[in-house]
Amino acid sequence: MSGLAVRDLHDLKDLQDVAAMFNRIWRPPPGIDAVSLEWLRALSHAGNYVAGAYAGERIVGASVGFLSAPAGQALHSHITGADKGHGIGFALKLHQREWALARGLDRITWTFDPLVRRNAHFNVAKLGARPEEYLPSFYGVMTDAINGGGDDSDRVLTTWRLAEPGVVAAVGRQPYRMEIRPGAAVGLGEADGRPVPGRTDAATVLVAVPEDIEGLRRGDPAAARSWRLAVREVLGGLLAEGGRVTGFHRRCFYVVERGGS
Repeated sequence: MSGLAVRDLHDLKDLQDVAAMFNRIWRPPPGIDAVSLEWLRALSHAGNYVAGAYAGERIVGASVGFLSAPAGQALHSHITGADKGHGIGFALKLHQREWALARGLDRITWTFDPLVRRNAHFNVAKLGARPEEYLPSFYGVMTDAINGGGDDSDRVLTTWRLAEPGVVAAVGRQPYRMEIRPGAAVGLGEADGRPVPGRTDAATVLVAVPEDIEGLRRGDPAAARSWRLAVREVLGGLLAEGGRVTGFHRRCFYVVERGGS
C-alpha cells in the first residue's frame, strides 16, 4: 500500500483507534471488547509492543505483544489485525521484528488456529516461522464472530527465530521454496470436504487443512468439528512426538519432518 506507515503507539487516542479496529475485525458480543483500552494503555506504558499501521491518518492494522519468558530473549505477539490485502500484515511483522531486534530479543512467538489456511501460509511459508507446540482448546470457549460457533480454540505455538537464514531471506521477500522429499506420506488428506486419515510413519508427513474453516463453521459445523479433531490428532500427535514443521506446501499441507529422521 502506497504511503503505509507503521509506528509505535502511546497516546490514548491512538490506543482507542486500535481497540476500535480490533472490535471491528473480531465483532465480539455487545458490551465486550476484543482488547480493552485499559490493557492497551498498561502494556504500552510498561514498554511492551503496541503498534499501528496507517494509510495517511487512517488506521489499517495493529499489533500488540508483550515481553515473555525467558527474560530478555523473546516477545510474545498476542494479537494482530489488519485490513485485507495491501501487505499490511507483512509490514506489521517487519516492524515487529525490527522492534524486537533493537531490544536485543532473538525470537517472537505467537499462536494461531492451525485450521486457517491463509494464516498457516503467511506464518510458515511467507515469514519462515515454525509451529512448535499444539495447544488444544487453548482459550476455552470464544464468543466473537471469527472464533465462535462452538468450535474448540485449538492453537499452535509458533516461533519466529529472527536471525535464522530462512527468516532473513523471507523478510527480504525471498521465501524458501518447499521441495517435498521422495517417499513423503499424506498423514491427513481431504475428500469431498472431509478429512481422510492416512500414514504418519514416513520421514516426511503432509497434513492437510480445509480450504475455508470459517465457512464450514457457519454452514457445516459437523465437518468443521471433524477437521478440528483430525488435525489435533495428526498434527498435534506429530509435534508431540518431536516432529518439526518445515513448510506449508501448495497452500494446503503442513510439511512435517518426523523426529529422528
